[in-house]
Amino acid sequence: MKFALFVGCTIPRRVQQYEISARAVLRKLGVDLVDIREFNCCGYPIKNSDFETFVLFSARNLALAEREGLNLMTLCKCCFGSLKKVNHLLKEEPAIRKKINTYLAQEGLEYKGGLEVTHLLSVLHKNVGLTTLKEQINRSFKDLKIATHYGCHALRPSDIMQFDDPVSPVLFDQLVEATGAESIDWPLKLECCGAPLMGINDALSMDLTEKKLKSGKDSGADYLCVGCPWCQAQFDDVQHMMAAVRGTNHQLPSVLYPQLLGLAMGIDGDALGINSNKLDIRKIEAYLS
Repeated sequence: MKFALFVGCTIPRRVQQYEISARAVLRKLGVDLVDIREFNCCGYPIKNSDFETFVLFSARNLALAEREGLNLMTLCKCCFGSLKKVNHLLKEEPAIRKKINTYLAQEGLEYKGGLEVTHLLSVLHKNVGLTTLKEQINRSFKDLKIATHYGCHALRPSDIMQFDDPVSPVLFDQLVEATGAESIDWPLKLECCGAPLMGINDALSMDLTEKKLKSGKDSGADYLCVGCPWCQAQFDDVQHMMAAVRGTNHQLPSVLYPQLLGLAMGIDGDALGINSNKLDIRKIEAYLS
């Protein structure tokens, strides 16, 4: 298995441990990653202000991966949503594809529509497979209750994303349970984390986050588990900030899925960047048997 890895903007700036842990896990699983230095922003931040430029940004990344003959794998679900939707749009709309290719031609690039966009969690579940993952587990978690947070962009629109059932998804839960942990059912499992509102309406953003945290904690979760840097930053950085600003402390730290999986695979915590999380997750190792 070989993929062009799209890291995006947020991970290098705010959640470097996500890339570190993902690379460590995929290396041990024998998944080859190709870094394309020319990759640019996926375009997500300008989608609603300049749609054509948004499409061009994503299309350029797709064309770069296609030039290498590789499918593209993302870690960020916002990037996943942008790239997946643009890939679908360009395949379905010849006129838009033709116009975008006139821009790309100035760099000697062309989007032909011969690649697929996938996400880390999909690669682990569908390409690597649960059986192989379980064979790599040598320190299974015991009595650890995890609240999985799917995020918004991977599930909707479901006909384009094709990540999982948008109403009753199970992919992430099955990945968590492959480590020996229990993936609990909780009422706000599919609700937004609040990250898109941070910097626009901080109070509302924190309200959404606080409701999620309370729901997870009341349902018996020991930790949240995410597969998106924006969600991780919200549940880690912002939760840490909320403790100071609002005096609330739900004590529900967030662990990135490759950190959880990596620990169960016997990878050292330092190699997974667990010390980079704002909220201490080192106690999670006590659940390993």
